[in-house]
Amino acid sequence: MGRAARQAQRGSPRGIRRFFGWRKILGTFFGLCLLGMAGFAVLYMVVDVPEGKADATRQSNVYRYSDGTLLARTGTVNREIVDLAEVPKDVQRTFVAAENKSFYTDKGIDLKGTARGVFNTLSGRGKQGGSTITQQYVKNYYLDQDQTVTRKLKELVISLKVDQRKSKDEILAGYINTSYYGRGAYGIQAAAQAYYGKDAKELDVAEGAYLAALLQAPNQYDWAIASPEGKRLAKARWNYVLDNMVGQHWLDAGKRRGLSFPVPHRPKPDRGLEGQKGYIVEAARAMVMKQQHLTREQFERGGWTITVTIDRRQQQKLEQAVRTRLTDRLDPKARGVDRDVQAGAVSVDPGSGAVKALYGGPGLAEHWTSNATRADYQPASTFKPVILAAALDRAAVTQNGAPITANTVYDGTSDRPIKGSPVPYAPPNEDHVDYGPVTVQTAMNKSVNSVFAQMGADVGMDKVIETAGKLGMDVKNTEAVPAMTLGSMGASPMEMAGVYATLDHHGKLVTPQIVKSASKEGGAPIELPEAVGDQAISRQAADSVTSVLTGVVDDGTARESVRNSPQRAGQQVAGKTGTSDDNKSAWFTGYTPNLVTSVGLFGEQPKTGKQVSLTGATGGGRVNGGGIPASIWAEYTFAAMGAPSTFELDTDMGAAITPPPATSTPENSATPDHSPPPSEQPSSQPPSSPPPSETGPPSPSADLPSGGPSTQRPPEEPGPNRTGGVAARPPGAAAGVAPSRSVSPR
Repeated sequence: MGRAARQAQRGSPRGIRRFFGWRKILGTFFGLCLLGMAGFAVLYMVVDVPEGKADATRQSNVYRYSDGTLLARTGTVNREIVDLAEVPKDVQRTFVAAENKSFYTDKGIDLKGTARGVFNTLSGRGKQGGSTITQQYVKNYYLDQDQTVTRKLKELVISLKVDQRKSKDEILAGYINTSYYGRGAYGIQAAAQAYYGKDAKELDVAEGAYLAALLQAPNQYDWAIASPEGKRLAKARWNYVLDNMVGQHWLDAGKRRGLSFPVPHRPKPDRGLEGQKGYIVEAARAMVMKQQHLTREQFERGGWTITVTIDRRQQQKLEQAVRTRLTDRLDPKARGVDRDVQAGAVSVDPGSGAVKALYGGPGLAEHWTSNATRADYQPASTFKPVILAAALDRAAVTQNGAPITANTVYDGTSDRPIKGSPVPYAPPNEDHVDYGPVTVQTAMNKSVNSVFAQMGADVGMDKVIETAGKLGMDVKNTEAVPAMTLGSMGASPMEMAGVYATLDHHGKLVTPQIVKSASKEGGAPIELPEAVGDQAISRQAADSVTSVLTGVVDDGTARESVRNSPQRAGQQVAGKTGTSDDNKSAWFTGYTPNLVTSVGLFGEQPKTGKQVSLTGATGGGRVNGGGIPASIWAEYTFAAMGAPSTFELDTDMGAAITPPPATSTPENSATPDHSPPPSEQPSSQPPSSPPPSETGPPSPSADLPSGGPSTQRPPEEPGPNRTGGVAARPPGAAAGVAPSRSVSPR
């Protein structure tokens, strides 16, 4: 080889070194670093913290029973955001120990982990990387889940800025509330319920460590569905979290050794809106929306926690009573009419206005309209106490100027033209039974239409409607006509329960309220309307009506189902039955001193929604208020009421006033000679052709009058009573009727 060739060969390395010398390589590296820093600086200035994603904080609306237990969740996302203060401190630290031990001291980013993630992404080794809690929160709340290089760089910049603008507690709260834990649960509160059936505030450190471990692989680590290898990894991750806590001096080593793996509960079906839950939720939602002036769309954005007034024990008892007294007796295959029967009921605490139990129908999937709140059926004779309340509160008088009281005698003849009415009206009594002269007490007991139609004219129908409004009925656009005395307007069980609760609460207005408290996203509870208001009618008027209504139970249309119930145990009861035109609805609304419940049965064709007759349902004849509705009321009330209680009444009218002697002259006869001669005038006893029983034909053993109108003088009328006159008469011994006497109810 020639010298020139050797020199050329030796010169080649020097040529390469000329282009790739260490100085140039180092310079290039620093240049790239400077360029990267400059680029990052530009990126830092350009990229700002964006608005948080709506979906990242979208919550379910949570409904709870009055005792705080879960009733239902609604919404597309199972999440309930909780303040960090509601999560025990050691549970908070389990997440830090699992994901980012330096969280409390770092600046929000992990450059080494981010670089590793970028390298793995570029090299095709997978989309993973060691992000801080701040970075994971940024990814959950501000960005999407794609792990591109661009998204990673944005995450880095935003994390730095978020760390500067928010406290560590705010970031940690955001992280544990936006993360996905499996089982459809977003956020620690939903996760605590899904895995351990408790609220986040009740978690212990072992349970918290499991939930923190889940975030690495929610489905793989879910104990209920994990493979043997998945369970091994889940337990190893759990141990890793607790060991890190010991290392950080957040958990005592001795306590750590004593912890055992907290196996989570088996998954439960979603708490849907089956059964009565849907009706309760709908009623509560409607109240909050009305109070806050929200549209349905606004409300369903979520974040509401609503505690209802429903008592779980009483709710179960009401559902049981409807089932045993009605639905178990329905046989739609054998009787077509049984398909048309709908039931609704509302039970209210008269002292607070709280709705304690509600029955809306067979369920939202089968019957969307809640029978508890629908107001399209007539309340029928359950309206009669409103007429009496108007008369007593206004000290009204008859056409002849006599004060209207419980012992005022009216002409109870059926189809008798009403005197003093601007509109001609001659209402029939049920089955067109003529009662002749009867007291107001007896007329209430026997639900005599002609008497209360005349009383409405005596008071003035405009005044009656005004009193109905004061008692809580919706009387807007209600025309004050005589037919209203028969309860021909629409009303709901909720509405009638409120009216009777007002009577029970001595005349103070009670508006049933189903929401106990409501708050949005952990904020202050919203202001709710007062359930108990001012005096609607005088106490003595209200208490006098209560006194009279005890007679309906002890000697009237509710006698068989309520008075004779073996569960009654001496409980004092007031109430009123009602059966509408053509038997399309049947009611019993009654009360004890501590509980008011309105039960209604409604005839409705399933497909058309048309109102139809209930006659023949459950295999009987006419469905009257004293039958199935009263029996539902009695089974529920006497099971739910607690110890028997006593009415404390302020009235000088006595308890279920005994009718005066049969020689009294009736008030408000259509003509002076309309009534029979005094010697033939009937007393409070039923006429010779009594109407059918509420539960069907009279029992053959019933001791009924067999001849003409009775002229038997009733027992002496009780005197004034201001301490609860009902107590003077043993339950079952109606005033004016011997305790041993059996009278078939109407």
